[in-house]
Parts: sequence; C-alpha cells; structure tokens
Amino acid sequence: QVQLVESGGGLVQSGGSLRLSCAASGRTFSRYAMGWFRQAPGKEREFVAAIDWSGGSTYYADSVKGRFTISRDNAKNTVYLQMNSLKPEDTAVYYCAANMGRAIWYSPRPYEYDYWGQGTQVTVSS
Repeated sequence: QVQLVESGGGLVQSGGSLRLSCAASGRTFSRYAMGWFRQAPGKEREFVAAIDWSGGSTYYADSVKGRFTISRDNAKNTVYLQMNSLKPEDTAVYYCAANMGRAIWYSPRPYEYDYWGQGTQVTVSS
C-alpha cells in the first residue's frame, strides 16, 4: 500500500507560480515512478507530468511543457510540481499518483497508476 497526500494548491493570478508537493508513505518510495494529473470540472482526468524512480527522467504533456517542472526527493519521500506562468486554463484539481510498474514509467493513462492522492485545488484567476 502507498498513501499519497498533496499540498500546495491555492488561488493565484495569471502568470503566477505555485509549487505542489506530494508526500508518500508505505512502500519504498524510490522504487516506483510518479505522475501528476489534473481534472477540471466537467472534464476527464488529464496527464500533466511523470518522473521515473530515480528522478533522472521526466515527461510532460505538451500543454505544460516549458512551464511546469516535476522533481522528486527520495530522501524525503516527496514529489513536486513547480508550476510557472500559470494560465486560467490550468485551473483544476491536481492529483499525484504512483506507478508501481504495471506500465511504462511515463504512462499518460490514469488507469495505469496504482495509488492516488486526494487532490489539491489550483485556481488561476485572469
């Protein structure tokens, strides 16, 4: 079992920045990949970014490439999502998820992730 708890969401103006954190507990954090997803009202859950077990490789959705950065600190069992140049269309509930190895580490498909956090709201005002 893996427990994931997100934090760091909030209200920010367009062009601003936020850093989300996701603290993991349970199984050895450094042995699995992590991803960030988001879901806006009335829309499907959308892939944002993924990072492999070591932190050496990352993968991004085109919509956030160049603005968001995913990273992890295995000593702290935490994965981060630094979000810069935020836009109103980035408004959503953001979720972190653990990929235990059933699928390739950068999978953009939510159903291939095994554990999920409760989500944190990010609202970008125009």
